[in-house]
Amino acid sequence: MKTLVLASHNQGKLKELQAMLGAHFKVRSVSEFSQQEPEETGLSFIENAILKARHAAKVSGFPALADDSGLAVDYLQGAPGIRSARYSGQNNDAANNQQLLTALAGVPDEQRGAQFVCALALVQHADDPLPIVCEGFWQGRILHAPQGEHGFGYDPLFFVAEQNCSSAELDASTKNKLSHRAQAMHKLRQRLGL
Repeated sequence: MKTLVLASHNQGKLKELQAMLGAHFKVRSVSEFSQQEPEETGLSFIENAILKARHAAKVSGFPALADDSGLAVDYLQGAPGIRSARYSGQNNDAANNQQLLTALAGVPDEQRGAQFVCALALVQHADDPLPIVCEGFWQGRILHAPQGEHGFGYDPLFFVAEQNCSSAELDASTKNKLSHRAQAMHKLRQRLGL
């Protein structure tokens, strides 16, 4: 089984991606090799995913997969976007969710459209000139208050119309079939012939 290093310290992402990759890869966290995180200087999810993948490959010596994902809210012209993890100024899900609710205070449902975005970048080594990049998008809208206990990040505020519940109310198996990360991973698996 091949080793693949995930360029994230987020245990939620590690668990999701290991479940999606199944028996093909042993996914290890970059935190096993380094606590240092690269500066995310890109202006897009794709740019930041590539930066993170190259860093993880460099510190680990293994092929690396990076996920840069976040929430883009229509009414907020795509914010919080690439700053989703620190939208409130801190890396704290509850604070970020509260910041989003504050930004959308008084905005009616029909103007609360949003999408989760995921860019995956896979590099064979730090200087790989041909990174594989796949994107996934998950459409929804932002609720007026959190619902559900599962997931992480903005899941409690992200309403999934076809399931008639928030992302945080979905079981892991269902979320891993529908989510932006699942869609990007499906494309990546196709590219890798898995």
